[in-house]
Amino acid sequence: MRSPLRFERRLRQPKWLSLAVPAGSLLAALVLGAVVLLVTGRNPLSTYHRILERAFASQSSLSGTLISATPLAFTGLCAAVAFRMGIINIGGEGQLFGGAILASWAGIALGDQPVWIVLVAMLAAGAVGGMTVALIAGVLRARFGANEIITTLMLNYIVAIFLDYLIFNSKSYWREPKSFGFPKGKQVGPAAFWSPITIGHTAIPRGFIVAVLAGVVVSVLYRTTRFGFEVAVIADSPGTARYAGMRTTRKIIAVMALSGALAGLGGASDVGDFRHVLDAKGLQLAGYGYTGIVVAALARLNPLGTVLVAVLIGGLTNAGYALQGPDFPSGLVGALQGLILFTAVAGEVLVRYRVRRAVPAPVSAAAAGPPTPPVRAGA
Repeated sequence: MRSPLRFERRLRQPKWLSLAVPAGSLLAALVLGAVVLLVTGRNPLSTYHRILERAFASQSSLSGTLISATPLAFTGLCAAVAFRMGIINIGGEGQLFGGAILASWAGIALGDQPVWIVLVAMLAAGAVGGMTVALIAGVLRARFGANEIITTLMLNYIVAIFLDYLIFNSKSYWREPKSFGFPKGKQVGPAAFWSPITIGHTAIPRGFIVAVLAGVVVSVLYRTTRFGFEVAVIADSPGTARYAGMRTTRKIIAVMALSGALAGLGGASDVGDFRHVLDAKGLQLAGYGYTGIVVAALARLNPLGTVLVAVLIGGLTNAGYALQGPDFPSGLVGALQGLILFTAVAGEVLVRYRVRRAVPAPVSAAAAGPPTPPVRAGA
């Protein structure tokens, strides 16, 4: 039996859907989360109120939220930039590691120089580190047709192993030589400590400001330049782009380089803003790269929206840390993030397609066959 409903592709996407889908996805995730809480015998309103209070309601909690949001903004931008061209870069994790490695090297080597010189050097080194990792997958995709999902995923593990090697299995430049028993990274110089900018009682990490600026630059690049136009054409129809003379190979490499550089800036911020050391285990346990994909999906790959969604997810993460205890569900924050991703992907279907009631096709006379002869009385 045929379904009475069918999906019909939208020829034009209404602008209001750009706001309605993320808002609806978030609302749907909260409703599903409330159902889970009710099943487990907890009050959803009370739980959500506690999350809101610990995430945004006070200036001190807002500072913690911005700290959690900063690396997610960079990895979210990393995913959004690549996904907009149809390149599935899920290697933000490894690219952030690459940025942290080179940024910490710059912070150690230049730690006694003027603060602004060290800041710029760490950002540049972080961008180069992330770009280098991303270009490996980019060149393999552009030149040899390798699947970037597999290559970027495998590079995450390779860079993570290299990160462990630098700290735990070698006497590298990054390892603290005086660490006995348990090896640890060498702390960057005093000028490499990025002091936050304080507004009132809220401390704003410098990396978060860089993320906002990066979101503005990427938004302008994709909306107003020839580069952004060609990326949109290639994403929509690669065959048309090649027919029009667009250099798709170069664009793939360029987009992957930009994507990796953004994740690398996140690695520089992790070292300069927060850890002040190349922390191999801490970086791997944080899972910034994979959460960044959730951020980009909920923002519908909008660069500025990605930064805003990073603040939302950072607030959830910060509240989860603050509320850890026997009276708070330990897996609630992770479950909410998963539900948000699930509902965002489901909402994307409604953006691309509209639901229509299937109208049965009229039956032609030929298809219906010859008419049935009338039955005579008494037959």
